[in-house]
Amino acid sequence: MESVLFDYELPEELIAQEPAEPRDASRLLVVHRDTDELEHRHFYDLPEYLKAGDTLVLNDTRVSARRLFGRKPTGGQVELLLLRPLGEGRWQALVRPGRRLPEGSLILLNEGHTAQIEARLEGGVRLVRFVPPDDAWLQQMGQLPLPPYIHRALADPERYQTVFAREPGSAAAPTAGLHFTPALLEKLRAQGVQIVTVTLHVSLDTFRPLQSAQVEEHKMHGEWFTVSPEAAAVINNTRGHIVAVGTTCVRTLESAAVGRRRVQPMTGETRLYITPGYEFQVVDTLITNFHAPRTTVLVLVCAFAGRERILRAYQEAVRLRYRFLSFGDAMLIL
Repeated sequence: MESVLFDYELPEELIAQEPAEPRDASRLLVVHRDTDELEHRHFYDLPEYLKAGDTLVLNDTRVSARRLFGRKPTGGQVELLLLRPLGEGRWQALVRPGRRLPEGSLILLNEGHTAQIEARLEGGVRLVRFVPPDDAWLQQMGQLPLPPYIHRALADPERYQTVFAREPGSAAAPTAGLHFTPALLEKLRAQGVQIVTVTLHVSLDTFRPLQSAQVEEHKMHGEWFTVSPEAAAVINNTRGHIVAVGTTCVRTLESAAVGRRRVQPMTGETRLYITPGYEFQVVDTLITNFHAPRTTVLVLVCAFAGRERILRAYQEAVRLRYRFLSFGDAMLIL
């Protein structure tokens, strides 16, 4: 299938530069797969569409990536985007300018700290070792990295974290979860909706467009995920709908699937790439944001609900000036 089939015109002014206030005030486009009906609601209306016996699955990853600036011994500026801590001062990182920094290169940081590039890894990632190995200093000095299409700094960096973020390790937020408030989650619990968390640490694949002319030829980088025994037990005993919040939860649940509406507890790396024709085993309802053209997340949503249906919904969202991407509005696909 050609990548161009997942293209659409996204006006730049519709790319949200800041989140809605409050979180659940964002708009919600409800897509009914059985009738092709579209409804225009708000996220705080979500409880009207879920019922007792449904299970809502959240990704509790926390953005721990940090952007640091240093310099080469010769004076040139270096930018580091720390992706994943590996222990003992070592991190997976993106480095700019990467081509001018071979293995063994030294980077000078503030307060006498240094970093050395130890190895080149897959996908342009580097293995970087910090001296001294002080993660607390890195968290304090580094800036929270926002997606490249967001050009304004956040007054409150916690607005790029979900209210249920617990497990550090992500390079980006699972943005469908940004719309939830504690009050909304409590309202859902009160009406009998079960809420469980899984973990998938989001990589920068989220922002990368399809890299090949044919959708199926795109290569996914691995992302670390966990489904706990407790979460698996709730999911496997769900009487109603299994509602995935975001494409990260979809990939987590489908990676752990062992049959229809059944998952196994597990921790590991997933490279699952969901394209049209995929048979979903676990997820039957999806909450997701509006995604950029020609991206793997848009391809996943089209696999879930049908390419033509989703692109028609996107066309309507553009016409009605919905807000797109990480800080944008949401879709509920029933």
